[in-house]
Amino acid sequence: MTRSAFIHVQHLLGTGHVFRAAAIGRALAARGTEVTLATGNTLPPLLDTQGLNIVELPPVRALDARFKTFLTPQGTEIDDAWKTSRREATLKAFAARDFDLLLTETWPFGRRPFAFEMEPLVAAARARPRPPLVAASIRDILVRKQETWKEEEMATRALAAYDIVLVHSDPEFVKLEDSFPFADRIAHLLRYTGFAETGASVAASEGRDGQDEVIVSCGGGAVGADLLAAAIPARALSRRAGDCTWRLLAGHDIDQETFNRLAAEAGDGVVVERARRDFTALLSRARLSVSQAGYNTVLDILRAGVPSVLVPFAQIKETEQQQRADALARHGRAVSIPEKTLTPEGLAAAADEALALPRRQIEVRFGGAERAAGLLAEALEARG
Repeated sequence: MTRSAFIHVQHLLGTGHVFRAAAIGRALAARGTEVTLATGNTLPPLLDTQGLNIVELPPVRALDARFKTFLTPQGTEIDDAWKTSRREATLKAFAARDFDLLLTETWPFGRRPFAFEMEPLVAAARARPRPPLVAASIRDILVRKQETWKEEEMATRALAAYDIVLVHSDPEFVKLEDSFPFADRIAHLLRYTGFAETGASVAASEGRDGQDEVIVSCGGGAVGADLLAAAIPARALSRRAGDCTWRLLAGHDIDQETFNRLAAEAGDGVVVERARRDFTALLSRARLSVSQAGYNTVLDILRAGVPSVLVPFAQIKETEQQQRADALARHGRAVSIPEKTLTPEGLAAAADEALALPRRQIEVRFGGAERAAGLLAEALEARG
C-alpha cells in the first residue's frame, strides 16, 4: 500500500525552513511515500522539488524580524479576508485525500500568528475517522519568547495533538532544552534526527572558483545585505586574507537594486554573485567562510571544516542564530561578532582571528532528513 504525506511549511524571511521541509519530503518520496508539500511563500529558485506534489498556498512574507506585519507579493498587508482565503486553501488541499501523515514545519513551536490556519489544519487531521500520524519538524534551536506562557502553550499544543516531534539536531552538540524550557514536558515525543542537510547546494562543481578564497554569504533570504556591504572594504583591511579573492554571494531575495549597488562598489579582488548551487564545493576549497549563522549555512561550514566568521542575524528579538554561533565558538570552530556592531574593521579583525583557528572537523551527526523519514515510516508501520 502506498502511503501519503502532507507537509505544511511557511518560510517568512530566510529560506531554510522550506529547504528542510522539502528535503524530508524527498526522503519520504524515496521510500515510496506520495508527498504533497504545501508552501505558504514563493519557492526559492534553487529548491529541489523533484518527486513532490507542490501546492502553492496564497503566498505571504514577513516585513521584518518583528514578525508582526505580513505582506502579500503585491506588498499589501494581509487582512481577515486574506486569512479566510488562506485557511480555506490549506484545508482544501488537505481534504484532497486521506493522508497517512501530517507534518507541520515549525508549528506548534513557532508561527503563532498563523494559528488561524494551523489550528484548523491539525483539528481537521484529528477529526478524521482514521486520523493521520501528526508530527512536527523543528530545527536545533528555537527562538526564545519574552512571555513564558507562549512557550508553555507550545508544549501544551504538542501534547494535545502530536504524536512525534522531530528535532533536527545532534543532542551531543545542541539539545532542545538549551532553547526551550518546557522540553522535559514533551520528552516522550522528541526524536533527534541529527542535522538535516537540505540539498540546497551540491558538493561538486567545475572550475577553481573558491580555491583559497574568502566566501561571504548570507543564505537565500532577503537579509544580510549589510554583511555583504561590510565585506567589500574589509578585504583591504585584513592581514591574513587581503591577498585573496573575496567572493560575495547574495541571496536571491536581495533586490536587484541592492545587488547592483554592491557589484558597483566591489573593487579589485572582490566578486559579487547571486547565491550558487555549488556553495558546499566553494567552501571545501575556501580559505575562510564569512556568513550569518543560519541552520543550513552552519551545516555546510561544519561539513567543509573551513574556518569561519559568523555574524548572527539578531534583529529585533531574534536569538536563534546567536545561540548557534556561540555553540560553534565554544568548539573552537568559529569567531562570532555581533551584527549590531559590524564594521569593515571589525570584520577584517575577525577574519584574521578565525584564520588562526585550526582547520578541523567536528564530529556531529548528519543525515537528519533521511533519519526523519525513517522515524516517520517506522511510526506509520507501527500504526498498521
